[in-house]
Amino acid sequence: MNILLTIVIAVVAYLLGCISTGTIISNKQGVNIRNAGSKNTGASNVLRVLGLKAGVITFLGDFFKAALACLIGQLLLPSAFGVEGFGRIIAGLFVILGHNWPVFYGFKGGKGVACSTAVVVCIDFFPGLIAIVLCLAVIALTRFISLGSMVLLTTFMILMLTLHWGQWMLIAFAVIIWALCIWRHRANIQRLLNGTENKIGNRVPPAEGKKPEEK
Repeated sequence: MNILLTIVIAVVAYLLGCISTGTIISNKQGVNIRNAGSKNTGASNVLRVLGLKAGVITFLGDFFKAALACLIGQLLLPSAFGVEGFGRIIAGLFVILGHNWPVFYGFKGGKGVACSTAVVVCIDFFPGLIAIVLCLAVIALTRFISLGSMVLLTTFMILMLTLHWGQWMLIAFAVIIWALCIWRHRANIQRLLNGTENKIGNRVPPAEGKKPEEK
């Protein structure tokens, strides 16, 4: 029964992750976000291409779909295989995977930052909150969203290693979502090293992502 529920949670969470708020918002404005800016469907690219309101809506949409996935996981499988919070851990991982590689959009999604923000506080509230505060501080100081995002997951992983040593599934989860974040930000890392990374507030003309029939 636990195995069946695990599969159900993974599938539901993945499909929730596949709901691309950025794609929905940008399509309503006649822009294909996957052809504009960084060609990423996440909140930071939507912010850069379509402005603050669209970026905030995208972040909130992605945040709450991840929180919903974790809630479903917790309700269906609060513990299993000797792991407390097993369901929400599985849900947290698969909602991020769905967001990053959505089956509905050719497996081209976001970088999982908004989803990860929700997931870390759902998995362990206070370490997650600390990670979010540090993330926001880094963004405020440097204006690099990508750097703040990586600080978020790095901080959370370190806190999980420190506070939950011996809880190997929880630690593995923290390491995996950190690795996913770093992998998805590999181009940003190169631009940070080269000094060419975009700062928050830099805009990209939406016209470059306009659908052909609307040009």
